[in-house]
Amino acid sequence: MRVYLAVGVGAAIGSLLRFLSIVLIVSVMGQSGLWATGFVNVVGSFVIGLFAALAAPDGRLLVGPEGRQFVMGGICGGFTTFSSMSLDTFILLLQDDIPLAGVYLALVVGLSLVAAWVGHIVAVRLNRGSLK
Repeated sequence: MRVYLAVGVGAAIGSLLRFLSIVLIVSVMGQSGLWATGFVNVVGSFVIGLFAALAAPDGRLLVGPEGRQFVMGGICGGFTTFSSMSLDTFILLLQDDIPLAGVYLALVVGLSLVAAWVGHIVAVRLNRGSLK
């Protein structure tokens, strides 16, 4: 039961962080919603890659199953927006902006994968005690 609660609370926090990020990027910075969705997906991918390696059995952080699910399933799951990214891409396709839809999708997915990889590399080096 504690794992379910951890995921639910984490998801609420992640969703609120996503909402605040989108408000900041769209309303305050004046950028497109596409940038906001892409940003949260890339940042969320970095965080999950970093945390997964830091909290691994040989990692630097001693985190139990509830803590791992709180961050990875809850916060990161609530923060990232695959469904929003899919809708944004679909809307671009409906508007016949196929080149932008393709570039957007490739960039967000590619950058998200790179961010997860970089997060993992940073965590592995932190686990060894060196960022060199």
